[in-house]
Amino acid sequence: MRAKASDQDSGTPDVRPAVRDAVVWPSRSVVLLLTVAFAAGLRVPGWVQYLPFAVSLMLFGLPHGAVDHLVPSRLAGRDADGRSVLAVVLLYLVLSGLCLALWFVAPAAAFVLFVCVTVFHWGAGDLHALLFFGPAGLDGMGRASRALLLLLRGGLPMLIPLLFFPDAYRGVATAAAGLFDADAAALSGAFSQAFGRAVGTTLAAVALLFLLRAAGDLAGERRALLTVALETLLLFAFFAVVPPVLAVGLYFTLWHAPRHVARLVLLDPAGACYLSAGRPGRALARFARQAAPLTVLALALLVGLYLVVPRVAEDPGSLLALYLVLVSALTLPHASLVTYMDARQGVWKRARPSPGDRPGP
Repeated sequence: MRAKASDQDSGTPDVRPAVRDAVVWPSRSVVLLLTVAFAAGLRVPGWVQYLPFAVSLMLFGLPHGAVDHLVPSRLAGRDADGRSVLAVVLLYLVLSGLCLALWFVAPAAAFVLFVCVTVFHWGAGDLHALLFFGPAGLDGMGRASRALLLLLRGGLPMLIPLLFFPDAYRGVATAAAGLFDADAAALSGAFSQAFGRAVGTTLAAVALLFLLRAAGDLAGERRALLTVALETLLLFAFFAVVPPVLAVGLYFTLWHAPRHVARLVLLDPAGACYLSAGRPGRALARFARQAAPLTVLALALLVGLYLVVPRVAEDPGSLLALYLVLVSALTLPHASLVTYMDARQGVWKRARPSPGDRPGP
């Protein structure tokens, strides 16, 4: 469904300023401050770098996907029913089960799949956030520009650390694959200089193509395109100078997940009312209550993995690797559901969707 001309025309309060104040600007500020600090020589102890992932167990990270079972009914503008909830449960059981099985039989392939799915999912998350909460005028982008922006923004957190911190990236990858197979040599090619050059060249080409294509689409909206370009450069610098475990953990916990939580809150009529009334704390508390049961279930699954995965050690690197295995299993169905949300909410249509609008059946 194409959005109406404006929130005011539709009678829906414009909640974009509330989301920008509560979500977008705080995350940008953290990223900017840390980028400047690390570029100036800041160093932190190794254990500090794992803290964002530890925090994400309960704050934003795991919980941001813990109300997925309510999404189909809310997209349709109705209360949750058993049929829609069962469909999401089956989606998770099938895709998460297949993903976990792949880790046990081909851990290197499972890690590569995790990276590819995350590039797509995080890029889609940034694309949605820019269209819904970003500067006015971006609705003029065509599908090609949106696809290029998705690849570019998804590639930053997953691929820039590979270029600037290959040894740390290799450590995480081999730790994850090594939970299931002591020989993780299958991943060695991903850390060669030739592969790094290919990745860097591809990302640069995607960035250039996006700028050229979007400049044509947004001929009268250069300020909007400039905002996207500056934010993208900020994220590039962030992942180029901040140690990757810390950078990716912060991005997951303070950038990607809160933007998705805001999206989910706007699908909930009561949560949207709290945001419209300038009470984001109440909206977040309501979301937290709804997400709590399945967050606890995900934590229980993490404990189960700890018990059955062959080679889990007690060091932070091994525990992080185990957590990433869980996240990968949950990301595959979660990304599939978010792709469905994008289609229903008009993310790929050349119109700016209104945050308060719901697509028709």
